[in-house]
Amino acid sequence: MAQEYKLKGITSLDLKQGDKQEVEVEGVENGKVLLVNSQGKVHAMSSKCTHYGAPLKLGVVTGDNRITCAWHGACFNIETGDVEDAPALDPLAKFKITEKDGAVYITGDESTIKSSRRSPNHTCSAQGNEGVVIIGGGSATAGALEGLRGNGYKGAITVLSKEPQPFDRTKLSKALIGDISKLALRTPEYYKDASIDLVNDTVTGVDFSGKKVKTESGKTYPYTKLILATGGTPKMLPMPGFKDLENVFLLRSLPHVQNILSAVGEAKGKKVVVVGSSFIGMEVGNCLANMGQDVSIIGMESMPLEAIMGKEVGEIFKKTLEKNGVTFYMESGVEKATPSKSDSKKVGGVELKGGKTLEADIVILGVGVSPQTGYLSEAKEIELLKDGSLKTDESFAVAGLKDVFAVGDIATYPYHGPDGNGKPVRIEHWNVAQNAGRSVGTTIAHPSSKPKSFIPVFWSALGSQMRYCGHTPNGWDDLVMKGEPENGKFAAYYAKGETVVAVASMMMDPIMSQSAELMRRGKMPTKSDLKKGANILEIGIPAQIKI
Repeated sequence: MAQEYKLKGITSLDLKQGDKQEVEVEGVENGKVLLVNSQGKVHAMSSKCTHYGAPLKLGVVTGDNRITCAWHGACFNIETGDVEDAPALDPLAKFKITEKDGAVYITGDESTIKSSRRSPNHTCSAQGNEGVVIIGGGSATAGALEGLRGNGYKGAITVLSKEPQPFDRTKLSKALIGDISKLALRTPEYYKDASIDLVNDTVTGVDFSGKKVKTESGKTYPYTKLILATGGTPKMLPMPGFKDLENVFLLRSLPHVQNILSAVGEAKGKKVVVVGSSFIGMEVGNCLANMGQDVSIIGMESMPLEAIMGKEVGEIFKKTLEKNGVTFYMESGVEKATPSKSDSKKVGGVELKGGKTLEADIVILGVGVSPQTGYLSEAKEIELLKDGSLKTDESFAVAGLKDVFAVGDIATYPYHGPDGNGKPVRIEHWNVAQNAGRSVGTTIAHPSSKPKSFIPVFWSALGSQMRYCGHTPNGWDDLVMKGEPENGKFAAYYAKGETVVAVASMMMDPIMSQSAELMRRGKMPTKSDLKKGANILEIGIPAQIKI
């Protein structure tokens, strides 16, 4: 039951525009709220981001009444508490605020104050003749469900997926968690109450003219709107041994993680060879090293992630993982996987080009993913791009088809961020997929709504947490480094000409979130400004969006 609580140490509401203050709530154990002055009004709301619990006192307040989390870019409407950008699903709680007798009070219930979130009410009974079918069960699907039910869509919703339910896939490589109960984004009761039908099946084809989806079980599912959100398929190396030998693993799904954990077992010191110095390869290598395993990472570049992040930043990541015990073999190609001497069915090593063999009890491949669109190969109405993806417009509607949308890893969409100018891009980020899904859900619920504008954001666990925003649709040709890169504390500004197109940071929050909000408005400082000493955190963020 809601009641009035006094805020500790606050005698009046004198915050300036854009200021934030975290305050303890008297009478509630560990209870805190965040006070924010936005557009001349002081608000009281949840103090933590509903994604991973980051303190919102570190967040970025913008002129259009938003607060963006410093960790992973989740964004909330300050007036309502509603989610505006991924990866948060639950909105913030808002509390009535009262100033009287030389003190400040909020009105709310104890459990909501403690939980620092508001559970969305998506309860409904599906009705009418409309029905959305979503193929896939990842981040894009989670976003689409929020966009649909959160915006009042009352039609039937069916999710067809090989996986049991939408879950936090980012924790597979970052933490090797194989328990669905620790990863699920929503409870089973949520889907039941929201009249969302989760069907565990594999889609084999789509009849676009008849508006039906066919599955491996022989069933067909009619739709009025179709969302394709099947994500990516991890690539297997074609060299000898990798496909045939046991204890060679891909990493994309729950079974993959469960199989890796089973092979690792309880013993420490297992020799693990990770092929690929990608984000997935680096994350799982770092995780296993922290678990006491003997990890080697093979990469073709001179430094990990050099093509994306550059040599200077890649070296920071390399040194960080080396401190955790990881050994790197860079500028190395792979020849084949070799069998174990004690058991010829299992892998025993990875032979590099040049003849050197790395001993291996376990091999994990982190060599990229391909769009999972094989089920569309026989559809005459659709044309897959060269990489297997689908071309969409800004609303993620599939080119040449009516009432069909594609989101996530399988979508190539027009990019309007810095240096984008509408160039078609395909971005494999958790936040991009979820934001795109939410945008499509909103479009279906409210056809007159505009496409969602967002800047790509991702993060990676590379010893310390790395944050990244933006994209490099035409590459980058210069890098401005700030901070203390020799200590792993940095902000890296990637520029194409004078335009800053992407920002990466470690231990310098909230630079990434500030940069993402400035990018949305076309207000990022130029490369020359940064070199002259411009401080990104001192630049005001206006209301107007330009992308």
